[in-house]
Amino acid sequence: KSTLFNILTNSQVAAENFPFCTIDPNESRVPVPDKRFDFLCEYFKPLSKVPAFLNVVDIAGLVKGANEGQGLGNAFLSHIRACDAIFHLCQQHDIIESTKS
Repeated sequence: KSTLFNILTNSQVAAENFPFCTIDPNESRVPVPDKRFDFLCEYFKPLSKVPAFLNVVDIAGLVKGANEGQGLGNAFLSHIRACDAIFHLCQQHDIIESTKS
């Protein structure tokens, strides 16, 4: 998850393969390119330009038993509650192994 965050935001947060590498959420604002906005700014020449931004947040992953307070538990829920959209990332080898059993 942190690797995708780094790619989307051009950041350098730790992206390791062990539980709770991310404890506190990592946040970054990413400008959203829009040719229509650029055209309108060129045409009307406003005194200031305020482009659209996407706030990207990297939060800790869920662990088994999170609903019972394991891992970050309720802290995780408070971090995710503020999000408007969620990217749910899964490791492919975990999916393949779980379908075999």
